[in-house]
Amino acid sequence: MNDTKNWYFGSYGGRFVPESLMNPLEELSEAYETYKKDPIFLNELEDLYHNYSGRPTPLYFAEVAGRKLGSGKIYLKREDLNHTGAHKINNTLGQVLLAKRMGKKRIIAETGAGQHGVATATVAARFDMECVIYMGEGDIERQKMNVFRMKLLGAEVRAVKSGGGGLKDAVDEAIMDWVQNTDSTYYLIGSAVGPHPYPLMVRDFQSIIGQEVREQLKKAGESLPDYIVACVGGGSNAMGIFHEFIQDKSVKLIGAEGGGTSMENGCHAATLTMGKPGILHGSRSYLLSDPDGQVSPSYSISAGLDYPGIGPEHSYLKDTGRVIYRSVSDSEALHAFRFLSEKEGIIPALESSHAIAEGMKIAETMKEHEVMVINLSGRGDKDIYTVAEHIGMNI
Repeated sequence: MNDTKNWYFGSYGGRFVPESLMNPLEELSEAYETYKKDPIFLNELEDLYHNYSGRPTPLYFAEVAGRKLGSGKIYLKREDLNHTGAHKINNTLGQVLLAKRMGKKRIIAETGAGQHGVATATVAARFDMECVIYMGEGDIERQKMNVFRMKLLGAEVRAVKSGGGGLKDAVDEAIMDWVQNTDSTYYLIGSAVGPHPYPLMVRDFQSIIGQEVREQLKKAGESLPDYIVACVGGGSNAMGIFHEFIQDKSVKLIGAEGGGTSMENGCHAATLTMGKPGILHGSRSYLLSDPDGQVSPSYSISAGLDYPGIGPEHSYLKDTGRVIYRSVSDSEALHAFRFLSEKEGIIPALESSHAIAEGMKIAETMKEHEVMVINLSGRGDKDIYTVAEHIGMNI
């Protein structure tokens, strides 16, 4: 029996890390395998989901938006209504409970849009743990509101100035911290990326999204959806809603990547659309790279999608054709941001706006009996200054 076979999704995944991290990763794997089947652990997590985070989140029938776009039915999975304003809390609650049982006293994390940083700072405060968040210098500037929230929650926010000052660079710094402090520190990765067991573990903690969608559609009198759409940066919210429906072949799964301002000139974050396989941050997956194999800079108006890599399970799902990945430009995302705000009174995160934009295209082709679910992964409070700047509106 090959002990490493569960490290991979097809040929993607693995553990490409310094030797000093192999034992901590094995310790984490053993802890996760133990506690994911432990009734006491699962009951505590369920209680936190319900009484602390506010789950289940609603599945909202977007009737007005649907009428404006076509004949089909559009539902929004309202992850923006979670405590802290995004899906990220699902994963941070699960991982902080693991950290607690592993005896760790210090939590570190990376963040781009700031939502994972806020969720990590939140659970660290809840469990009285020291918390350090690594964030790119450029992202700190465009996500000032979330930086302030993290500090209010008691976290130290460390600005990363190396490289392009983005999410990739924040991950680099967090890994270096972890290498130096493995005994005391738990690295709480925010997306379905990194070395095994993180992609598997993050997906599992986020899969409550899809599980709820299945049950909520039944209660709404619907059968299986025809389409499920989610934005894709590292890939956690998408895997969270896709995983439950992978075996339902009639359900079309669509991921919306950050198309930026130019697919031709490299000003994008469309890793699966434009990238190729390579190794980044401890695992093999698709990534953006130059002809010499070096990681290329990424760009998206959305800080949470501005990442040159992708989770290994997404890479596998692309190659098998089970999920279709498409790019959405900055301008399309901005249009969707305003559309949902004005037609439904819901202000989406710029990340989620990419999924809304792709859903709007699909809606134009839907038949009356067809159903689409769009994962509204986060709320847009954090993005109002960025949007105002791009559309020329004063605040």
